[in-house]
Amino acid sequence: MAGESRTVPRNPLRDPRDRRLTRIAGPSALVLFGVTGDLAKKKLLPAMYDLAQRGLLPPAFSLVGFGRRDWSDEEFADYVRAAVEASSRTTFDETVWDQFQGGLRFVSGAFDDEAAYVRLDEVLAELETSRGTRGNTAFYLSIPPDWFEAVSRHLADQGLADRSQPAEGPWRRVVIEKPFGHDLASAQELNAVIERVFPSDAVFRIDHYLGKETVQNILAFRFANRMFEPLWNAEHVDHVQITMAEDIGIGGRASYYDGVGAARDVIQNHLLQLMALVAMEEPTSFSPGQLRAEKLKVLRATSAVGPFGKTTARGQYTAGWQGSKKVVGLREEDGFDPESTTETYAACTLQIESRRWAGVPFYLRTGKRLGRRVTEIALVFKRPPYQPFSKGQADLLTNNAVVIRVQPDEGVLMRFGSKVPGPGMELRDVNMDFSYSEAFTEQSPEAYERLILDALLDESSLFPTNSEVERSWEILDPVLDYWAEQGSPDDYAAGTWGPASAERMLSKDGRAWRRP
Repeated sequence: MAGESRTVPRNPLRDPRDRRLTRIAGPSALVLFGVTGDLAKKKLLPAMYDLAQRGLLPPAFSLVGFGRRDWSDEEFADYVRAAVEASSRTTFDETVWDQFQGGLRFVSGAFDDEAAYVRLDEVLAELETSRGTRGNTAFYLSIPPDWFEAVSRHLADQGLADRSQPAEGPWRRVVIEKPFGHDLASAQELNAVIERVFPSDAVFRIDHYLGKETVQNILAFRFANRMFEPLWNAEHVDHVQITMAEDIGIGGRASYYDGVGAARDVIQNHLLQLMALVAMEEPTSFSPGQLRAEKLKVLRATSAVGPFGKTTARGQYTAGWQGSKKVVGLREEDGFDPESTTETYAACTLQIESRRWAGVPFYLRTGKRLGRRVTEIALVFKRPPYQPFSKGQADLLTNNAVVIRVQPDEGVLMRFGSKVPGPGMELRDVNMDFSYSEAFTEQSPEAYERLILDALLDESSLFPTNSEVERSWEILDPVLDYWAEQGSPDDYAAGTWGPASAERMLSKDGRAWRRP
């Protein structure tokens, strides 16, 4: 009837709070510099296909490879298909591939070849017309940092990147792989180079650890549960151990690894970011600004504990047994300088000068050719007085611990004391173990899937800022400077858990490294 308003039934599928609806990237293109490298082949290309397979990329999505190979678009498509079939997480589907393949293009040229950027501009313009990308472009720099300046300059000269991006115009973003510098000065220089071309909010620095489900679960574990947060402080925690161990050597990465080393490769980015997530205060929300602010507070309160001769350790693996296989030492690896002082094992002691963590040492360690591949965070609690128990009843007990397993066996372990069945009061450690693979039917996505999608969505929560990168170098630089004056690292046999100096580092305080 005239004058009556008709009430339209609410569609629950359109409720913005409905988590069944996933966020899908808008029309866009991604230009991948370093497309023929190992990272692109094994991780990035399969991740993009998996996103397409899961319906998280728009039909208009296009991928442009940039490299020195003299490839046609068809040859590039064959290369991408081979990488996808070899390493994708999801099942290969011809229908998905046909859609994905339609947006594949290749631009042949060196990183400093001006003519190649002219061709890149033409290709992006063609994709805007043929695929409907609307000119939105992300530039993924999977290249050595030495080339950042040249690539950025050419993008700016060609008009492909503009620091003053109009809100109504197409967006331009840059995604950068680590290592971001080799010390504070070089990181500041690289930041300045990038930000001459891209505004700070358009720069996404990849730390693939932050894209792992188990790392994101640290925040859920702490702040979604009442039972842990009251104990998450210096009153109850004795110390914290953060470990990233690998069972492989440097492989064919001698040219990259020599001069970089374990500390720069892992501690400066991965482990310090894990530490920040473990130690941060509860944010008011998980918005990028709030999350980054709390992490930065932790990093600004963090410093390396001296004297470094007793509180740090470094080593190089020598020949030994990795499982049942005899392996060579670092200095016998192909392409490696036999006189190199680059460490393959690094450990350091950090302190956080805050009310929550005052007096609690954070022990960080990483290494290659260790006992097994594992990344974990262990909060080791103080021992109780055992007042009611007579002598000998609690001798088998160790410290209570909460262990967050980041990879490969994703989960959380709680270690606590329990009575052994029987007539006497005998106590022993037991474990309560949560495993992702047993608790969920969903498979954890590859970290690069999450991070690539977030970069396309302009969701920056999982990407470290300039300030975080630079502050991390400020923390680590004093340790690196000390090691540079000490000559060669200590030796440790492949398949063991590091040099003897690492054990002494904790034993002097009456502690020991946890055996994962």
